[in-house]
Amino acid sequence: MTELRTTALHDRHETLGASFTDFGGWLMPVRYSSDLAEHHAVRTAAGLFDISHMAEFGVEGPQAGAFLDYALAGAISPMRVGKAKYSLVLDDSGGIIDDVIVYRITERRFLIIANAGNRDAVGRAFAARIEGFDAELDDHTDDMSLIAVQGPVARAVVEATAGIADVVPSFADLGYYAWSSGSFDDAPLFVARTGYTGEDGFELLIPNAAAPALWDALLAAGEPLGLVPAGLAARDTLRLEAGMPLYGHELSRDIVPAQAGLGRVVAADKDDFVGKAGLAAVVTPDAPVLVGLTCEGRRAGRAGYAVFDGTDADTPVGEITSGALSPTLGHPIAMAFVSPAASAPGTALFIDVRGTRIPATVTELPFYRRNK
Repeated sequence: MTELRTTALHDRHETLGASFTDFGGWLMPVRYSSDLAEHHAVRTAAGLFDISHMAEFGVEGPQAGAFLDYALAGAISPMRVGKAKYSLVLDDSGGIIDDVIVYRITERRFLIIANAGNRDAVGRAFAARIEGFDAELDDHTDDMSLIAVQGPVARAVVEATAGIADVVPSFADLGYYAWSSGSFDDAPLFVARTGYTGEDGFELLIPNAAAPALWDALLAAGEPLGLVPAGLAARDTLRLEAGMPLYGHELSRDIVPAQAGLGRVVAADKDDFVGKAGLAAVVTPDAPVLVGLTCEGRRAGRAGYAVFDGTDADTPVGEITSGALSPTLGHPIAMAFVSPAASAPGTALFIDVRGTRIPATVTELPFYRRNK
């Protein structure tokens, strides 16, 4: 059995009494106190997440932008320095290998953050696709830690953190899906205003050696403001409320972007990119599409539960990919792939919850939007 990897913050998590789980080959904190308390803290104040299991790739060279235009589904070369963009790595058939965020560092240098479990798959895809381009690929995952501060008071937390300095643009001036740079106790600090919770927040990338001190400083600054350490369980319910897909649930090689509501991410007018020909060939009118589902009561559908027609409870129309009792909204929510005929908002369906048909209604995503 392969030994699970740990982040540079593992000792901090043990000291805080975290429970752990295997996530993408990493031993990660799933909770510290309770899932609900951590979820509510992020919605009302702030949560501190160790997301150092995510993979970081650097691409640099005169043709770095052209390479990423070919390797990814989106239009990357038109990005401005200082900006970030959500994109997809597709296979030849148009299926999704991973979803990533791309940051333009300079005119010839980019940072790409991928999912932990897909590090090897993305690395192999990039290595194969970079041939013929004047650009170099590096994997920085083993050298860096990534810490997220998410919630309504996230900005106040990072601004109050001792040791963070020279952040330009400032936290206040940094736009959504943009990045800035600074330092923490003389270590280089990369700051992105991105996240995976539906709240305002920042993701801080720093060399491993400086990560424990940064974690401590963030906790110290945030405690008076209501910040708590938060694990993967809260992260999952937060992203579900925000309608954000999770690889292995809403995204996979068997799903093309349009099915998952991500057709807008694909720059179909590009001359060529991996997956372009496959997308033109595989899309069919009856392919299942991703929808939101809401229910009354307290019984929530879970991944793998069947979805049935609302007028004939014996006719299956799809399957749930993620589901939970929403801590913020107080009722069950789920995302599911269903047949297009059953996908219109307001459509009445049933979810099979352990042998009982529970009424559900198709709902537009996301389930939750923060007040801006």
